Amino acid sequence: MSTFTIDNSTSRATPSPVPGKRTTVPSIRARKVNGRTEQPIVMLTAYTMRTAQLLDAHCDMLLVGDSLGQVIYGLPSTIPVTLEMMCAHGAAVVRGSWHALVGVDMPFGSYEASPEEAFANACRIMKETGCAAVKLEGGRAMAPTVRFLSERGIPVIGHVGLTPQAVNTLGGYGARGRSEEEASKILADAVVVAEAGAFCLVVEGVVDEIATRITGEVGVPTIGIGASADCDGQVLVTEDMLGLFERTPRFVKRYDDLAQRIGNAAAAYAGEVRSRAFPTADQIYKARS
Repeated sequence: MSTFTIDNSTSRATPSPVPGKRTTVPSIRARKVNGRTEQPIVMLTAYTMRTAQLLDAHCDMLLVGDSLGQVIYGLPSTIPVTLEMMCAHGAAVVRGSWHALVGVDMPFGSYEASPEEAFANACRIMKETGCAAVKLEGGRAMAPTVRFLSERGIPVIGHVGLTPQAVNTLGGYGARGRSEEEASKILADAVVVAEAGAFCLVVEGVVDEIATRITGEVGVPTIGIGASADCDGQVLVTEDMLGLFERTPRFVKRYDDLAQRIGNAAAAYAGEVRSRAFPTADQIYKARS
């Protein structure tokens, strides 16, 4: 259990950074020893400074996922997310954290054309946000790009299995790896991306047995989402975990019901405004005598 604390004495202020305390890429990679991570890696998504402040003390990694397209902007998928969106939200999350390693998703269309284009866009993300790593989706086809970036000083988080940016090709968001052919491809993708230099792998929406095999066969930590409890870590979309949406994927466990609590608070506020119970003398400025 993490013992880190955040100074929230001024809730709108970025916490004071503690030099040398932020989790590093080598320290995440080193968590896996002899095919196993003794203490699972904790990752959650974050898109804003304040969310980062609240999550930072409890997480090893914060992921500025392109899922912000759906969660923040109400888009139908991650496809329309832009590089500008990722840079703006990534910078906010870095400003709101000091402990967790921050990774930022490369959006659809920013890395697929060539390793050189991927490098230029990854450089922009890292320069404008201050993040420690970028994440990109894909298997064997993306391995040369992963290698190109890694060899040039850009740490890469791989992503295999269900890859949301390929939803139009996959035909939906269902679990992957149910057929022997698909399972073999996902396993091969994971191995080649790890060997190309990814320092950890997100394994999404993969049947349990395949995620377990991937975890046992790659030399870097795996972080599951809708995969296996045997993965070296876990990640969830924070808003799903907090119960801010009525509909969530099957693999999500709700740790709170903030949608109901926020609705109740808004209803109480509205009632007090309409009845003139708010504001009271405690919330009103008086002229000095």
